[in-house]
Amino acid sequence: MSYQFLTGATGLLGRYLIRDLLLAEVPLAVLVRPTRRATARERVEQIMAFWEEQLSRSLTRPIVLEGDICSENLGLDERSLAWVAQHCRGMIHNAASLTFHSTGPDSEPWRSNIQGVRNVLDLCERTGIKEFLHMSTAYVCGLRSGRVLETELDVGQERGNDYEMSKIDAEKMVHAAEFIEDLTICRPAIIVGDSQTGYTSTYHGFYAALQLAYTLAKSMEPNETGFVRSIARFELSGHESKNLVPVDWVSAATSHIVTHPELHGQTYHLTPRHPATVRLVRDILEQATRFYSAKFVGEDAKVDDWSEVEQLFNDNIHVYNSYWRDDPVFDCTNTTNALPHLPCPHVDREMLLRMSQVAIDCNFGGGRDKRIDLDFDPHLHLKPLVEAAGQNDYALQSAHLLGLEITGQGGGEWHLLLEDGKLVGAELGRESNCTAVYRLDSGTFAELAGGQETADAALQNGRLVIDGNGLSRTELLDLFNEVARGSSTAQ
Repeated sequence: MSYQFLTGATGLLGRYLIRDLLLAEVPLAVLVRPTRRATARERVEQIMAFWEEQLSRSLTRPIVLEGDICSENLGLDERSLAWVAQHCRGMIHNAASLTFHSTGPDSEPWRSNIQGVRNVLDLCERTGIKEFLHMSTAYVCGLRSGRVLETELDVGQERGNDYEMSKIDAEKMVHAAEFIEDLTICRPAIIVGDSQTGYTSTYHGFYAALQLAYTLAKSMEPNETGFVRSIARFELSGHESKNLVPVDWVSAATSHIVTHPELHGQTYHLTPRHPATVRLVRDILEQATRFYSAKFVGEDAKVDDWSEVEQLFNDNIHVYNSYWRDDPVFDCTNTTNALPHLPCPHVDREMLLRMSQVAIDCNFGGGRDKRIDLDFDPHLHLKPLVEAAGQNDYALQSAHLLGLEITGQGGGEWHLLLEDGKLVGAELGRESNCTAVYRLDSGTFAELAGGQETADAALQNGRLVIDGNGLSRTELLDLFNEVARGSSTAQ
């Protein structure tokens, strides 16, 4: 079975790509770093719990590989590298640093956006991955004006900040990788929250200005009308255009491109039909945070009479000066031809207000994803079988394979290995030559493992589904009872 290998899975766009690709039944593996608070698999489980609550349904889990794009071989051990080489057909490289200004050549964004890309390319070449989708940015255009074509990259443009410089160089590196046979580039504009729910998990760009204005407004006494006035000045005219795109649309567009091979091999500007203006963004900041009379003073204006709060606002927003410039016009010919059924939602006043309110209500990410404590973990339950397969290095050609797909908390995908009709091990991931596949949710598997139910009863009441055969019904049920009990000839 051929998997897509996704980096940047725990970021805002990454978590939407997980949802959309799994819903499209794309076999998916994800590279995830552990944190001090959670393992890589726990981090993915938090994301999956969020989507299951939103969608009111159980979902399959991606294969989780613990690693880091900034490490050689992405930090994968030899067994994981072998798994990638055997199972992964395509790479979706989505991980990146959004740092605008670097403190040195070994810091961000260079560390992730240059060395990280180099490591990902090296990994692909080593494991034979020749299909590559690179998530770039529309702002590789730098400080250009006029119309920017999807077919253009480095035309000698001035770069606005270190982030843009690193993304231009990264895209050039990907184009120069001769082993890639199928290269697709997606260049989204400024990603904001969900067009329907307003949800976001990251707070850059637009959200940074919103958070700053909200924080300053809270620190000041409102006047008799209940509003705070004149706490900010923008060194802009207000007419500047900003290309804001909802994360759910960027993910839907990218997922459609991934799942339609005839669309591969192109560069796509994922930009809106109707850009917003800086004046609209200013109006949203005022309405959402209840401060008014923010002024546009023009790019070349000399302002010597900043109030203390105005100076504070200006100092903190300064890092985003290159972000608030006027955007060029992004040509979207490839995107329009590929996605005529999927136009970008218009990011208007109502949508931006909804996104702002959601960010304010969650205290700009103060309430992070809740830690998921599993009452029963199928991965731990199946660990002895997985370890047995690794120790004995059973050859897939000689083994009889049965698939196991468990949805819901702690779920995953495995294939069970049989020799002479006996269960001898299990390995992560689907295999296309499984003669039968067991499908159930983690709650049912927990009850089977605990002896509260038998496989035969679960099959009869529809909680266990067996697709395919290759063995008799009795043999399939006996083997599954053996898996659920956690016993096998491998132990």
